[in-house]
Amino acid sequence: MIVISDTSVLTNLAGIGHIHLLQQLYEHILIPTAVYQELTVDPPVPGTLEVQTFQWIEVRASSNLTMVEQLQNQAQLDLGESEAIALALEINTDLLLIDERRGRAEANRLGIRITGLLGVLVEAKQRSLIPTVQPLIDYLIARSEFRVSQALYQQILAIVGES
Repeated sequence: MIVISDTSVLTNLAGIGHIHLLQQLYEHILIPTAVYQELTVDPPVPGTLEVQTFQWIEVRASSNLTMVEQLQNQAQLDLGESEAIALALEINTDLLLIDERRGRAEANRLGIRITGLLGVLVEAKQRSLIPTVQPLIDYLIARSEFRVSQALYQQILAIVGES
């Protein structure tokens, strides 16, 4: 399975000490160059050490610079999201991990299969890799800039049988 990740899923999972779920679920993750650069700026952010040292996270450059520019200019996506979507199209990825609303909408429009952080947590619970989802979501909300509507929060808990 070919899986590409944007920045937010990596930083949020690293921030709660659960980045290992990506390897357990997908074995290997590709990140575009811009995502690597976002994660390795000073000062370090959650995920910096992981993307520099974990062998199962591979940096891969997008060669479709025209598509990257179009996504930035027309869809108003940041460079990391643009490169992630362009790379997903180039290599016909099986799954793109992305959370930002505009990026998700554009990936959907282009026919790319996506999931986000909450989808990763749901899948991890369904595969018995984590016992519960709610404490992790609550921790994300309390400790990071992670936002989720009350309706989606309740929907996720219902999906995993924690409501």
